[in-house]
Amino acid sequence: MKTNLQNLVHGHNWAIALLENVLAAGNFPQSLLITGLPQVGKMTLGKALAMALTCQEPLKGCGQCPSCRKILSGNHPDVDILDAPADAPAAAIKIETVRALQRKLSLRPHEAPQRVVVMGNFERATTGAANALLKTLEEPPGHVVLILTSPDKARLLPTIVSRCQVLPLRSVPAETIQQLLETRYRIAPRQAELPAKLAGGRPGWAISAWENPAILAQRETQLNELITLLGHGYAFRLQYAQQLIKANALPVALFNLWLGWWHDVLLAKQGAQTQIINLDYKEKVQQAAQGLSPAQIVAAINQTYAALQNLQYNLNSRLNIEVLLLNLPQLAL
Repeated sequence: MKTNLQNLVHGHNWAIALLENVLAAGNFPQSLLITGLPQVGKMTLGKALAMALTCQEPLKGCGQCPSCRKILSGNHPDVDILDAPADAPAAAIKIETVRALQRKLSLRPHEAPQRVVVMGNFERATTGAANALLKTLEEPPGHVVLILTSPDKARLLPTIVSRCQVLPLRSVPAETIQQLLETRYRIAPRQAELPAKLAGGRPGWAISAWENPAILAQRETQLNELITLLGHGYAFRLQYAQQLIKANALPVALFNLWLGWWHDVLLAKQGAQTQIINLDYKEKVQQAAQGLSPAQIVAAINQTYAALQNLQYNLNSRLNIEVLLLNLPQLAL
C-alpha cells in the first residue's frame, strides 16, 4: 500500500515508515496512542492517518479525493477529530462528549471502510470521560479505529495506555525543520534558521512562530526583560516579581525561555558558539559568557530549572519567583 504520509507529516520519517508497513500488512491497531512534545506533530500525524485509513485513491491520504477533502474540512460523517488545546482546562474533555461519541461509534460507517476518531490531548479528559472511553477500548467495534494523543503516556490512566499501541514521536532535528520552512513555506534560509532552532524539535511551533509574528515579538520582549533584570538590583527585581505574580498565570513559558538563554551562555563560555539557539541574541550571550564565571552560569541554570520544577509542583509561587529573580547574577549587558 502506498501512502502520502510523507507529504502530510513534517519529519518523523521513521514513524511514517513503521506505520506504512503496518497499513500495508492490513493490521493497523484499533487503538493507537501517539505521544510527544506539544506541537511536535501528534495531531498532524493523527489526521493524516485518518485520511490514509479512509482514502478512496490508491495513494492513501491523497488529500484530493472526496473523503480526504471532507476530513480536511471537518465534514466526514465517519471521521471525528476532537482536539483539546494544550492550554485547555484539565477537564476539557467531558464524559458527555465521550458518550455521544460512543453512540455514534456503535453505528456502521456511512462511506468509509471504518469509523476513525482522533482525540488530541486526551490527558485533558475528566476521570469519568477516561473511564467511559475505556469501555470502548476494551471491546472496540470491529469497524472502529481510535487514535489518542498526549504529551506523555504517564498522564493517562494506566488502563487506557495498556489497551493502546503506543507510538512515541521524537524531536525533529532543527535542520529538518528549517528545510520544511524553506521548501513548503518558501521562507528564505536566513529567516528560517532562527525559528527552526528555537522550535526545540517541534515543527508545529516553528510554523506557528512564522505565521504569527507576535510569538517571536513576545520572546524578544521577555529576553530583553531578563537582560534588564541582570543589570538591576533587588528593588527593581522585586518590582518585576510583583508584576509576574499579579499576572495570575504561572510563568512556565517565561522561565523555559530564560533557561534556554542560560544554556546558550554556557555554550558560549565553553567555546561552542555554533550551537547557540538564540541566534539574534548571540552578541548579548557572548557578553554574558565573558562577564560571568562558569559557576555563576551553572548556578543560574540550576536555579531557573528548580523554579520551573517548583511551579509544576504548585509550591509557593510568590516565594518561588522572588527567590529566582533575587538569585540571578548581576551583570550589565
